[in-house]
Amino acid sequence: MHDLYYKGRIHTRHNHVTTGYNNKRAVKLGSEKQPLTLVVNSEARKIEVAKLVTDNDLFAEITVDSAVEENILELDGLLNKPTTTRFDKTPNRNDPCSCGSGNKYKKCCG
Repeated sequence: MHDLYYKGRIHTRHNHVTTGYNNKRAVKLGSEKQPLTLVVNSEARKIEVAKLVTDNDLFAEITVDSAVEENILELDGLLNKPTTTRFDKTPNRNDPCSCGSGNKYKKCCG
């Protein structure tokens, strides 16, 4: 088939290739391809951190260096993700009131 369609339109396959699905997205931090880089001060702390990493199914390169300050910020960031705040839906006007009075919401608390 030709590269051009009717009235000179660009071939749709070519258009899909240039603007299609993103296969080159970033690799997730903590995976095998991009492990966490953590620095701890002692071997005992390394064992604690390694247990945390394996319990959460992550991958990390843990180095022990007593001269450098401990740095496990990447691990803390993955473990303490903020959660979405959700609010309870207010009842509709004709729903029973949530205070337990038995009246409609519009005649009680609305």
